[in-house]
Amino acid sequence: MQKVIIVGPAYPLRGGIANSDEELCRAMCIAGMDAQIFSFSLQYPSFLFPGKTQFDNGPAPNDIVIKTRINSVNPFNWLKTARQIKNEKPDFVVFRFWLPFMGPCLGTISWLIKRGTGIKTIAITDNVIPHEKRIGDKLFTKYFLKRCDGFIAMSKSVLEDLSAFTSSDKKAFLPLPMNGLFGEKVNKQEALRHLNLDVNDKHILFFGFIRKYKGLDLLLEAMADNRIKQMGVKLIVAGEFYEDAAIYQDIIKKNNLESNVILRTEYIHSEEVRYYFSASDMVTLTYRTATQSAVTQIAYHFEKPMLVTNVGGLPEIVPHNKVGYITEIDPKSIADAIVDFYTLNKEKSFIENVIVEKQRFLWSTFVQGVQDLYNKIEK
Repeated sequence: MQKVIIVGPAYPLRGGIANSDEELCRAMCIAGMDAQIFSFSLQYPSFLFPGKTQFDNGPAPNDIVIKTRINSVNPFNWLKTARQIKNEKPDFVVFRFWLPFMGPCLGTISWLIKRGTGIKTIAITDNVIPHEKRIGDKLFTKYFLKRCDGFIAMSKSVLEDLSAFTSSDKKAFLPLPMNGLFGEKVNKQEALRHLNLDVNDKHILFFGFIRKYKGLDLLLEAMADNRIKQMGVKLIVAGEFYEDAAIYQDIIKKNNLESNVILRTEYIHSEEVRYYFSASDMVTLTYRTATQSAVTQIAYHFEKPMLVTNVGGLPEIVPHNKVGYITEIDPKSIADAIVDFYTLNKEKSFIENVIVEKQRFLWSTFVQGVQDLYNKIEK
């Protein structure tokens, strides 16, 4: 049996990356691998974390092994963690890399694991050029990537970005699979009632933590379009502010959107996620920059149409006018798509296409892609 260690965030840490690490571990076990996760005891120092808490207070997964070991800022811990991973004698180790800040920690652990062993290391790169740039980003990213044998990108834009850091041909494009951790969809009316929303209203959803690059301000400006107001469309904003909320509250006030925007701006617990997606007619991702987004994969799981902006890897995931819309980074373009969706009653046909399209995003396909890359490295 092949043994694999996944190094990355997992329960009790929260968020899309932690969720998908758990899904990957589970899918590898289903595929017959002996897989487990080495996660973080300290992921970010508190002064670097913009949210209220890094932790999920829900129940722990009971079908996978998660070892909470890594301190991201303690080099002595990196040495200890690498020794523990080497003692497991894995065939290969998968590192989840999403932020240059993690470069020194993960790069050093990878180097220590590889030293004196035949263990191969593969990097799953959510981003190699971050959305919000800081001094040292390139140096830290290069440090980590130089210490890996193979690379997985979940969007073609990240695959291209990798070429600036490595000339290796041991690279693969594997789209992020669907996120099924949040249970099954429920009837729309039931979901609306659960959320205390009017079952007769139209609802679109903005989901996830709120930062400038995610373009909630563009969506709010689009909601000010008189055509959308006359249709009675409501925007549900479900997610925690990771920056000053005043910017968005000012847009709402300026455009008299208080009755058109439903703010649920706190962390949405896992057991509540399915109600927000099930209640919505369409999921909106009006990003200014993106590589890929876990939100699209949650939308696929709940079989929801999507509106995305034409940035990064989002157009690869959402075929235009088939499962939703690709718009420009512009409130007018966004508003036109929302109006088109409701005027032409596109929900039913889009959902039918989503059900077909989502077969591209199975975890079994992703695991096979990881295995194929490992086999290529081993040759």
